[in-house]
Amino acid sequence: MLTNADVYAPEYMGRAHVLIAAGTIVWIGETIPKLDPALDVAVRDVSGSRLIPGLLDGHAHITGGGGESGFSSRVPPVPLSRFTSAGVTTVVGLLGTDDTVRTTGSLVAQARALCEEGITAFCHTGGYHLPPTTLTGSIREDIVHIDRIIGVGEVAISDHRSSQPAMEEVLRVAADAHVAGLMTGKAGVLHLHLGDGPRGLQLIRDALDIGEIPARVFNPTHINRRKVLFDEALELAARGCTVDITAFPETHSDDEWAADEALIRYLDSGAPPGRVTLSSDGGGCLPVFDAQGTMLHSDVGRPSALSDTLRKLLLAGHALERVLPAFTRNPAKLLRLRGKGQIQVGADADLVVLDPDGAIRDVMALGRWHVHDYTQCVHSQFEGGRL
Repeated sequence: MLTNADVYAPEYMGRAHVLIAAGTIVWIGETIPKLDPALDVAVRDVSGSRLIPGLLDGHAHITGGGGESGFSSRVPPVPLSRFTSAGVTTVVGLLGTDDTVRTTGSLVAQARALCEEGITAFCHTGGYHLPPTTLTGSIREDIVHIDRIIGVGEVAISDHRSSQPAMEEVLRVAADAHVAGLMTGKAGVLHLHLGDGPRGLQLIRDALDIGEIPARVFNPTHINRRKVLFDEALELAARGCTVDITAFPETHSDDEWAADEALIRYLDSGAPPGRVTLSSDGGGCLPVFDAQGTMLHSDVGRPSALSDTLRKLLLAGHALERVLPAFTRNPAKLLRLRGKGQIQVGADADLVVLDPDGAIRDVMALGRWHVHDYTQCVHSQFEGGRL
């Protein structure tokens, strides 16, 4: 039982008490109920702290990304505590530039490993290139038959590392994802990496103009990497696409929006507030190339970028209930992850307690404390050099 919490579900519910059993929220109320002592309920008073749903990171390289400057530049897999210390209790893994050495099979295995370690993890099939890297030989069969696979991506467009796909190829992949989603109730989305090429989102606009695939299937990410790209994304959101902002490390470039700025600009624009999400690109390589495609330098995405962005928004005075859906309910809705992204009876007990400064104090995933009073309680089996 968590008592005296200021609950943001993500809308503000006021002061309440939350009862958790078997990894699920089973009761929420304003008056603490009398419970049979035989139940041995652990009670924790969170003293008016803000209680929010666990963050949902819809774009992370859980097996590691990179590889654009040789095999030694491959980023290692992201360990459990990097997600939970950032308040992430649900993650979707994917492949990027390297969908040759890294495989969909290893991605599924890592998603299952994270599930065994106590959080919720899914993944997409494919990677940057078409035809896609799959496990069964078919996008539809991967989504239909493999429990952890919920969509396809990140397929690269407007990027020199992409396979330079034609619109007909993109429509065919989107159709396979859509039909598989209909068959299974899974997300069935085509998650699209956006590079900084001049074509921007033209390919998606053409696909919407010509094809019959619903707009919700097309899910472009990295929309804040260029200001022109961001403006294009606003138009796509108005047409029914959910667009994804990446919490990139700050570069102080004049031609990009930081994640916190991008979210506020999106919400202030009048675009549908339910069609924007944030993700970390955790474990992904963030390279900078010259005009000839040679990598000059790179950084690595971090899951903590999500919670850092949320805290930055709160310290700037933005209302938690306004910005929180992009980190929680919006991605859960897009990805059709029932029981995720909100605090309500019957939802999974994925919860985060924020301190007065907006920093993460406690993290619970499926009813188990992973972070308690700023202390990491649960680690992966091989974290900390335990080999």
